[in-house]
Amino acid sequence: MLLAGDVGGTKTLLALYEARGGELRPVREASLPSRDFPRFEAAIARFLADGPRGPIEAACFGVAGPVVDGRCVATNLPWQLDERALAARIPAGRVRLLNDLDAMGHGVLALPPSALATLQPGTARAGSRVLVAAGTGLGEALLIWDGTRHAVIACEGGHADFAPRTDLEIELLRFLRKEFGHVSYERVLSGPGLFNIYRFLREQGGVSEPQWLRDRIECQDPSAVVSEVGLAAGHPLCVQALDLFVGIYGAEAGNLALKALAVGGVFVGGGIAPKIRAKLEDGTFTAAFCDKGRFAGLLASIPVRLVLEPRAALLGAAEVARGL
Repeated sequence: MLLAGDVGGTKTLLALYEARGGELRPVREASLPSRDFPRFEAAIARFLADGPRGPIEAACFGVAGPVVDGRCVATNLPWQLDERALAARIPAGRVRLLNDLDAMGHGVLALPPSALATLQPGTARAGSRVLVAAGTGLGEALLIWDGTRHAVIACEGGHADFAPRTDLEIELLRFLRKEFGHVSYERVLSGPGLFNIYRFLREQGGVSEPQWLRDRIECQDPSAVVSEVGLAAGHPLCVQALDLFVGIYGAEAGNLALKALAVGGVFVGGGIAPKIRAKLEDGTFTAAFCDKGRFAGLLASIPVRLVLEPRAALLGAAEVARGL
């Protein structure tokens, strides 16, 4: 029996699999609210107690945070994870911790074409690829081509300095610096980041916030409200916030593609992208992606795919567990 997990700031997906022949057969899966548990071990215990299971031979968990020497402090959770401690507690023969984008990278590489949507067709060719995924935070990974296969390399590029491109984005940076000091791309390209953009535009004072929108934001997930209203063209503040968010998303995806020379393609994953697919497909994302001066032609030749499979990181973790 294999145990796999995708540990995010909002929810934790856990699943048991059986490896039969060359395939993984899902046995049981559950989604748990991450903040309901003081420790990751408590979430695992709840999952394992809710149904039958056999001995666990290996486990792998993708975690939103840097993994160093088999340990990880989750970026958006008060959790500390350790491979040896987890192996003893589960118990499991072997346990591997991966950055969540490392796990998602393994999953994305195994997805069928039907689980992807084309944002930019580009030119099909062998080469390195990259993965960028906005959700509770912003994750990035490199899928480096060695001539035979792609090696998945985790990174923490989402915490690199936000680089504004326009006068409006410069003002956004100034607004966020007053609150956070250091402003990373994650402060802009994430669920909380979308609401940060909205708050900035609201403070600009060009368009007033109506009472009905204020009430919804106070009672519901603010970022989800901004996204929903923006997609429906329900209010100019939300439309502008979503437009600015998607433009910055495309620009950072282009930055990552340049740094890895990702001529093999770019994957756009995470929880936000499928929900705003219509906006990603209207040209705003790809225009910013390609707006790289003398390298605009190269960026226009790179395929860009939207990941539609929400369980990509979980599937990737299961594949790594099988390899253990």
